[in-house]
Amino acid sequence: MPEPSTFATLHNAKRVWAVASIHGEAARLSAIHDQIAERFEPGDRLVYLGNFLGHGKTIRATLDHLLSFRRALLAEPGMLACNIVFLRGAQEEMWAKLMQLHLALDPVTVLDWMLDRGLRATLEAYGGNAAEGLSRARVGAVELARWTGRLRDAMQSNAGHYNLMSALRRAAFTGDGSLLFVNAGLEADRPLDTQGDSLWWGDGFDRITEPYSHFKLVVRGYDRKQRGVRFTAHTASLDGGCGAGGPLQAACFDLDGNCIEQIEG
Repeated sequence: MPEPSTFATLHNAKRVWAVASIHGEAARLSAIHDQIAERFEPGDRLVYLGNFLGHGKTIRATLDHLLSFRRALLAEPGMLACNIVFLRGAQEEMWAKLMQLHLALDPVTVLDWMLDRGLRATLEAYGGNAAEGLSRARVGAVELARWTGRLRDAMQSNAGHYNLMSALRRAAFTGDGSLLFVNAGLEADRPLDTQGDSLWWGDGFDRITEPYSHFKLVVRGYDRKQRGVRFTAHTASLDGGCGAGGPLQAACFDLDGNCIEQIEG
């Protein structure tokens, strides 16, 4: 198995709840949390499938909701911190790359590319401005590092946000090896620990027509083609278009790979 600091293992799970890409829609996330709270049972585990940031107008409130619901679940008997997993999505990966933008060979092009893919909303949520960022990128690495440093400070000023972003995992799987959870992509011909950026940007998920490795089911939370919730014999794609006018989706799976409940907010 891959290194535990990169991938999360959901030990002793009976069922697993998976929440699709939220994209800064705090009200929809709150509605999902209310429904999960009513249905959560001993032995249940919870995975957020990435893309908490980006697109929506209530990004900081979204992270606040994630943290407060985590605290509420951890107050339940038998719950451990490792029973709740937050995956890194494409939006969180872009934020991490933004913090290193001063090291890029062509920071203007990189920043412009990320702005077109949802980063603008996250910038604004933490007091940033896209035009200023592009201007600083044209001036040079020192000015750009000062600008990104202020963004980092702004995130750190919101209690728990920076810690959450520092604890993201690339993927998660159940301890019995039956279920695998990813953000968006997966290349079926490559081992999990060599997937790299394909977990966010890859297009191989649709080509999974037989069990990947030993997993019965692979679940993802984001579909760039925005085709809605889709199930096949070996995959589940839960993206309902949250952040683009659609609802936020979540589902509960048993260890046989069956979706036993689906909810939306």
